[in-house]
Amino acid sequence: MRIIDSSRRYGAHRISRRRVLGGALAGAAGLAAGALVPRLTLAGADAPAGSGILHTALSDTLHLFQGAGGNVVAAMAADGVLMVDGGLEQHSPALLAQVAAVSGGRPVKLLLNTHWHWDHTGSNATLGKAGARIIAHENTRLWLGTRVDSKWEHRVYPPQPAHAWPTQTFFYGSQKLEFGGQDVEYAIMPQAHTDGDIYVIFPRENVLVAGGVVSGGGYPLPDYCTGGWLGGMIDGLKMLLAKADAGTRIISGAGATRTREDLQAQLDLCTAVLAKIGTSYFKGQTWQEFQASGPTAEFDARWGNPDPFLKMAYDGAWYHVNEIRRYSR
Repeated sequence: MRIIDSSRRYGAHRISRRRVLGGALAGAAGLAAGALVPRLTLAGADAPAGSGILHTALSDTLHLFQGAGGNVVAAMAADGVLMVDGGLEQHSPALLAQVAAVSGGRPVKLLLNTHWHWDHTGSNATLGKAGARIIAHENTRLWLGTRVDSKWEHRVYPPQPAHAWPTQTFFYGSQKLEFGGQDVEYAIMPQAHTDGDIYVIFPRENVLVAGGVVSGGGYPLPDYCTGGWLGGMIDGLKMLLAKADAGTRIISGAGATRTREDLQAQLDLCTAVLAKIGTSYFKGQTWQEFQASGPTAEFDARWGNPDPFLKMAYDGAWYHVNEIRRYSR
């Protein structure tokens, strides 16, 4: 198992960034995590632990698991297993048992986190304690190690224990690791769904794991509380489109497997809505006036209820007001 890691470690950057994040979040108003109830959950976060997990073989050695939280992909090799994401913590025992059954009991050697969200990192603690290498963008490690005030959910997430943090991180560019006889590629999509999103490509199977940047069917969620916004999501979707062809199977953050055509439809949606947000800002409209104008009316039949998406996109774009015009059609 050969790891090709072109990243560089900058200890001073880590300390500075963490202090900034910790100070900003500690100063935010919030209640204890146990006292808060989210108004919106991702990937069935409130589903009971006994929920069924659906297994789909993408090839003889690549497998998709759905229903444990976010979508999980597991690649099998002679000496172990590589997982992309790990579902929710309460579903982790059932998920890992299924992965073990499919792999013939081979150990999980590598875990890639597509981003920090709890419905994708629920197996970090178990696998980290067992000695698996956990790979992610540096920002994902930072979010997992600090208190997160998720304003759009009205919820606070406490820091994860140190053994749940990624053990190998990178900052920029595309990375590769050799696993199971192929070079698996992963790279950052900056400030998209969060500020630490990565995609993972399995070239032999033509499978692209896109994490939370790609919606499984409903409106996407640009998490502005941890660095995501609609402009970054647009950039991320363009990166994914450049990596995909008509036959690529695109694994969304949760829900259905997508096609290149689906990616283009999501890109069209995000581009149109961001242009309307920019126009509203520059007109000096209030949120209520913007919402009343029906900015997603042409997309609702396909994408469903726009309310969470629209408010997150509107609030998050304000931090990038000087960048919006470059995304206009």
